[in-house]
Amino acid sequence: MGMVLIGRRLSGPELSAAAADPTTVAPLLHGDDPLLDLDKSWHGLHYLLTGTAWDTDDGAGAAILGGEPIGDDVGYGPPRLLAPDAVRAVADGLDAVNEATLRARFDPDAMTDEGIYPAIWHDGDDEFDTYLWPSFVELRRFYRTAATQGEGVLLAVT
Repeated sequence: MGMVLIGRRLSGPELSAAAADPTTVAPLLHGDDPLLDLDKSWHGLHYLLTGTAWDTDDGAGAAILGGEPIGDDVGYGPPRLLAPDAVRAVADGLDAVNEATLRARFDPDAMTDEGIYPAIWHDGDDEFDTYLWPSFVELRRFYRTAATQGEGVLLAVT
């Protein structure tokens, strides 16, 4: 299966419950229908948004690996929680990113050299058009909806 990123939007009561008792995080995250499932595109998207394999920054750069660790390890570290103000900053940052900018940052050689997961960047297909761009559109929609609703976000690589 590999490393996949899943996420959930959290209402105010869910956010409060998670902050008060981190043991509630795994059940929230592993419900029947994750609201965000980026499959294995998460690391490629993170690279396109930050230019790095693991570093984060404010705004769009926190969309994949940002937030505060909470709860137990769920596969590849603990989940991360973004409060509503951070969600708004990420949503605004993602709204400012366009296809041309991301396409210009797509560099299969650099991504391979940096060890960006999964190692598919030279598979012959245009991974940007068929994999990364559709995942980015899903990511942006997820954050914009959460920001509009005043929700928090819970993310995990499982």
